[in-house]
Amino acid sequence: MDDKNLVHDLFYNAGLRVAVIGVLAILALFLVAETVAVAQDFGRPGNPATDVITVTGDGQATVAPDVAHVSFTVQNTAPQVADAQAATTKQANAVIDWVKGQGIADKDITTLSYAITPQYSYRNCPAGALCPIGTPTVTGYQVAETVQVTVRDLANVGALVGGLGGHGVQNVSGPDFALDNPAAGYDAARSDAIAKAKAQAASLAAELGVRLGKIVNFSEAANTSPMPVYSMAAGAPAAKAETPNVPAGENTYNASVSITYEIR
Repeated sequence: MDDKNLVHDLFYNAGLRVAVIGVLAILALFLVAETVAVAQDFGRPGNPATDVITVTGDGQATVAPDVAHVSFTVQNTAPQVADAQAATTKQANAVIDWVKGQGIADKDITTLSYAITPQYSYRNCPAGALCPIGTPTVTGYQVAETVQVTVRDLANVGALVGGLGGHGVQNVSGPDFALDNPAAGYDAARSDAIAKAKAQAASLAAELGVRLGKIVNFSEAANTSPMPVYSMAAGAPAAKAETPNVPAGENTYNASVSITYEIR
């Protein structure tokens, strides 16, 4: 087939002619779209937006806690490390068994620390006398174990705190009321902050007579208010401990955001 016949078939074959026209039409539309996009961005290709407004929003969320953290310490001193460890382990295990009996699951009982500390005696010198510097003498060892308990039924917090005082522990701290998922409180505060920032941007744009474009920058900062803390020092074991009243209250979460909009 010569070139003349090829050209004849190309332009006189109806199906092929339609296909070629379709391809050319699609190509033309693509070129038009690209031309419009280039025209819109003319004068600032690849450059950051310079016509912008920045707004801020401060959000807050008040959420009731759903867990409480209570910690206690058991410590004993003996001339030998092994004896101090044995005494502390026996006492701590007894307290933990009692805690489990209050409906606390194994996963909610955590050892925060376990410490062995030498105990020293120092030479006493009469007042005003010059005493030579000597090496202190080790008189024994103190073994302390601190355990944290997570209480999920807040109605049982008072009974737990009061009951620990009757088991010979050296100190009890808490309850620290919190959210089991701490991020939930901040997420709620951030959503409030973003909503306020958007409302401010819309109001400002209307006053300036401009239109908001895309967001070109965003930043955030979080701050949680101090949680209420209840603490008590336990003395000698008591036959029956008074159950304290420990209201859970609410925790307040705060967030601040800054949003920068391109304006047109």
